[in-house]
Amino acid sequence: MRATLLVLDSVGAGEMPDAALWGDAGADTLGHVAEHAGTLRVPHLQAMGLGNIRPLHNVPAVASPTAAHGRATQASNGKDTISGHWELCGVPVSERFREYPDGFPPEIIDAFTAITGVAPLGNYAESGTVILEQLGAEHLATGRPIVYTSSDSVFQVAAHEDLVPVDTLHRWCREAFEVVSRYRVARVIARPFIGEPGAFVRTTNRYDFAFEAPQDTLVDKVAALGLPTTSIGKVKSIFGGRGFSQAVKAGHNPEITQALLDQLQAQPDGLIFANLVDFDMMFGHRRNPGGYAQALEDFDLRLPEILERLGPDDLLIMTADHGCDPTHPGTDHTREYVPVLAFRQGGRAQDLGVLDTMADVGATLAEWLGAAPLGAGTSFLERV
Repeated sequence: MRATLLVLDSVGAGEMPDAALWGDAGADTLGHVAEHAGTLRVPHLQAMGLGNIRPLHNVPAVASPTAAHGRATQASNGKDTISGHWELCGVPVSERFREYPDGFPPEIIDAFTAITGVAPLGNYAESGTVILEQLGAEHLATGRPIVYTSSDSVFQVAAHEDLVPVDTLHRWCREAFEVVSRYRVARVIARPFIGEPGAFVRTTNRYDFAFEAPQDTLVDKVAALGLPTTSIGKVKSIFGGRGFSQAVKAGHNPEITQALLDQLQAQPDGLIFANLVDFDMMFGHRRNPGGYAQALEDFDLRLPEILERLGPDDLLIMTADHGCDPTHPGTDHTREYVPVLAFRQGGRAQDLGVLDTMADVGATLAEWLGAAPLGAGTSFLERV
């Protein structure tokens, strides 16, 4: 048996009842992207039941969806990457990770300076590409690394690969995580880049250092069966590296999709877990609804290739980890339901309605693979 969990990063499906408490009243990633596009051309997602989950502009419901369809509630106290992925895998987060939208306090910056031997530039919230435009030239001139954050719980360090070797940057970030984890910062991300002022490009040598989940996740449960567990993209780092038998490095949606196709060809059983990061990284945070719509359409064009590589022993679940409405004020994630599309050959393809927790996704995959029950979530496998 084989299960594929594909996270469409940040593709939220409408504000949750508590959205106003998070500053996200009215947020609706899918809804607003579809409205902005005018005609969102996603016929394969539509056939699976995307428009049956909730009304979408010019993406009507179909009479006979090919996948079980619904949306899931984020039960975790958060709207960040780690909270979403952990909950999908059976471990909702009760204690919120800390954000530092106004920059990190002196005690953190001083500790990082002691690690690197030089005071960093930046220390404010900004897009990763914008901050390179702002500070990249000064970094090259001074050798000072660039520290920045976002509305997420993250300490990010950017450095030019010609100036700071990737191994050195990774070491800095590993040691930095030992510091910031005491302040409940969820992740430290190494962000190496190359190029010249005006033409800086981040490379695929990114690495994330993150907390490990406090309980066994879906990945741990599947690994305990002796089955292969494969991460594609940034997934492994979100779980602190734990539980995965292999990790496939891939940067943007096209490369991640191709890596998924290759892995479906190579791995006959176990768990394949991929995250399509561009929706969030390239278009959600940058508040680009047109780019977001195009990315959805581009993925939809590749979806038949994925479905063609699934056999009778396959279960595919596509979902998201949070929202990031590109029409909403600010650059933050948004507190939203996440869509759920669950496909298997000859399945029942029922309406799942609104699931109580995203952990129901992990519980369903665990049952499919014969893994031990997770700490949270209820399987909906009999409805798929």
